[in-house]
Amino acid sequence: MNWIDRLSLAFGAITANRVRLLLILAATATGVAAVILLTSLGNGARQFVINQFSSLGTNLVIILPGRAETTGGPPPMMGVTERDLTLDDALALRRTSGVDELAPVVVGSGPVSWGSKSRDTPIVGTTADLQQIRTLEVSQGKFIATPDPRRAIATAVLGHTLKQELFGNQSAVGEWIRIEDRRFRVVGVLAEQGNSFDLDWNEIVVVPVATAQQLFDTQAIFRILISQRIGIDVEAFKDRLHKAIAQRHDGDDDITVLTQDSLLKTFNRIFSALTLALGGIAAISLIVAGVLIMNVMLVSVSQRTAEVGLLKALGAPSNQILKLFLTEAFLLSISGAIVGLGFGLGGSWVIRELYPAVPAYAPVWAIFGGVIIALISGILFGWLPARRAAQLDPVLALMGSK
Repeated sequence: MNWIDRLSLAFGAITANRVRLLLILAATATGVAAVILLTSLGNGARQFVINQFSSLGTNLVIILPGRAETTGGPPPMMGVTERDLTLDDALALRRTSGVDELAPVVVGSGPVSWGSKSRDTPIVGTTADLQQIRTLEVSQGKFIATPDPRRAIATAVLGHTLKQELFGNQSAVGEWIRIEDRRFRVVGVLAEQGNSFDLDWNEIVVVPVATAQQLFDTQAIFRILISQRIGIDVEAFKDRLHKAIAQRHDGDDDITVLTQDSLLKTFNRIFSALTLALGGIAAISLIVAGVLIMNVMLVSVSQRTAEVGLLKALGAPSNQILKLFLTEAFLLSISGAIVGLGFGLGGSWVIRELYPAVPAYAPVWAIFGGVIIALISGILFGWLPARRAAQLDPVLALMGSK
């Protein structure tokens, strides 16, 4: 019996019971499709986060008040900030070697109105350097100018959506709006921004940092954004920033310095682990499909004892019978895997169409891994029924068929 004969006999046995065939195909296909869909979602989420951090600007460094360390106690808590960052702290860091651009940021919210139209919106206080650090485009007018960051100037830049809601198609540049109880002159409108990880820049108002501090009655800085010069050593640059703040804070190193690269590596590790976990969970269903194949083939062996006895009576050795039933298991597994592959890749395509911002592409290892696990589980679980069929005595098998 050559391999063509085995394929022909196995195919005939599989298609003889179509309900059984559909059940096995559904089980195997579901497992493979689940592996591809879940890993494509995990991989898409990972790439989405990476893209969002990349959009924050190149060579980005973020300084936060407080040390990112645990202070003990049940449960661990973030270290308490002993001293806020101030505008003077931010301006002093401009002198640190390696700083290209620096923008202190104050964030709050409040009512913004023009005429009879009003809405609550996020308000960002910063300096002119933020435009380059965050690669913000201005569609009308210009960005805020801050020749002296300590001086409060009543100028504002509107996000694209906010401008449309307040002014519609009318030009906003040169108009006066009211934020809280103060009047501001609109000097510019931001171009429409894509999705952003930190803020919805289409909805915000940007004002000078000193003006924001007056609005929110605070001297504290929410965070400091720095664009470091290309080619400098990142760790040495972080160390210089820590030392500069420590000199101003009586020797206390009470800030956290985050680099874009470290954030990307952290999120990449988290989402890679999540993708592996999702793939592993989905792969368990392939084992269930393998058990189903084993049970179906055990029933098939009991129903085909006469066929096995006849093949043995005609001189077919045990290893040929073993190969015949393993071929059936292989055909069942590969058919289910191919169907599942189609559904999984199709489902990933649907996700990408519905949510273009999430590049839900299944990793290559998940595609091959899902198919290989389906084949291995099918053949391994098909080994027991195949071995049982190969060990049947031809005389007893023929007698049992009567």
